[in-house]
Amino acid sequence: MSEIIKVGMADLKTCVSPDGVITLGLGSCVGVALRDPTNKVGGLAHVMLPDSTAIKNSYQNVAKFADTGIVELVNQMEKLGAKRSRIVAKIAGGATMFNFQGRSDIVQVGERNVEAVKKKLKELSIPILAEDTGANYGRTVTFFPETGEFHIRAVGKPEEII
Repeated sequence: MSEIIKVGMADLKTCVSPDGVITLGLGSCVGVALRDPTNKVGGLAHVMLPDSTAIKNSYQNVAKFADTGIVELVNQMEKLGAKRSRIVAKIAGGATMFNFQGRSDIVQVGERNVEAVKKKLKELSIPILAEDTGANYGRTVTFFPETGEFHIRAVGKPEEII
């Protein structure tokens, strides 16, 4: 019997097939789904902010940040038998949830989160196979390491599988 493991905001979880992982309410946050397709180990990080070095005492929750959360997710997957050289990624989220005049960095946190996630994945040589990022709506995502399917739901839109 498979289980769907809930990942909270600024959280990350790993799983092994046939289990899956879900996170709700990705607005400006980015859901980073990683998978080793050979042994079906996977995980999901709900990244809230791009850079841990910009915030004092950020070490308390590594999952909150793109730069530290992705590294921690990879480390946890390796403990379950994943090989870094085989890990692939899919990402979703990073929406612009509020539209204000001008382009304040605070307002554009979704865009900055997507850039930071892509930068960290590139540094780790983890290819992004698919993404559903940007726009102006929130998403709920479910990831299945067995198949690599990343189900994306948004209000008023048909479910998408990438």
